Amino acid sequence: MKADTLRVALLQETDRGSRDANLDAIEAGLREAAAAGAQLVLLQELHNGPYFCQHESVDEFDRAETIPGPSTERIGALAEALKLVVVASLFERRAAGLYHNTAVVFDRSRAIAGKYRKMHIPDDPAFYEKFYFTPGDLGFDPIETSVGKLGVLVCWDQWYPEAARLMALAGAELLLYPTAIGWDPADEDAEKARQRDAWITVQRGHAVANGVPLLSCNRIGFEASPDGGRGLQFWGSSFVAGPQGEFIAQASTDTRELLVADVDMRRSENVRRIWPFLRDRRIDAYDDLLRRFRD
Repeated sequence: MKADTLRVALLQETDRGSRDANLDAIEAGLREAAAAGAQLVLLQELHNGPYFCQHESVDEFDRAETIPGPSTERIGALAEALKLVVVASLFERRAAGLYHNTAVVFDRSRAIAGKYRKMHIPDDPAFYEKFYFTPGDLGFDPIETSVGKLGVLVCWDQWYPEAARLMALAGAELLLYPTAIGWDPADEDAEKARQRDAWITVQRGHAVANGVPLLSCNRIGFEASPDGGRGLQFWGSSFVAGPQGEFIAQASTDTRELLVADVDMRRSENVRRIWPFLRDRRIDAYDDLLRRFRD
């Protein structure tokens, strides 16, 4: 029987310089989370290395690995030993010339409980992901675990209400976003504040619109661009929100942090009774959502 209160942990980390060093930091974080009584741990996007998508280089594909593979073996072994549900984020080599940005879920076992391939792929200055990642083909299906059905999405997906809604309609009890987002150092402080506030606000909106808790785990630290560009300053700010968008916990903008929070899993039922958005959806009038634009 699932507990009414779920203790979650978000590991907000910086790149440590190598895959092994990052996995060592993740292992330490998972052990710390387990000692704190966490049952579910969310890691940041592409946690094995730097955010390499700041430039386009065929050499970066060498970072990819198969799933299952070395990283899933190590993280899965830790999930089993520490009795944790873990959401990891990897650069997947599916086949020669076919790569994905993939989240992998372990349910207190070294076996993979499920995976999600990032569906929305950006192509913006310093975020050249379309060069590396094929859009996901697994759909928006929650992953069943011992702590509930997890609606796992990845970073750029977090700007799309359709993705969150489809996860909720499929029964997701939590929305989870491993992410890597930061500022262009050349931007003015006011613009930086607007971007970070928008990122937080849109995700809180997904929690509200679907009446479910939401976890978002971002990286921190400055990462130089390999091609001599301005680099990115990742803004951290990982957070846990409840089903009315309320902050349950929020991390800093600039430090490594294990954010631990208790989520009341009963609140979704209560909130949906007073705000029955799913009941009142006009599914008979939404056909145009399948169009690119209404000219």
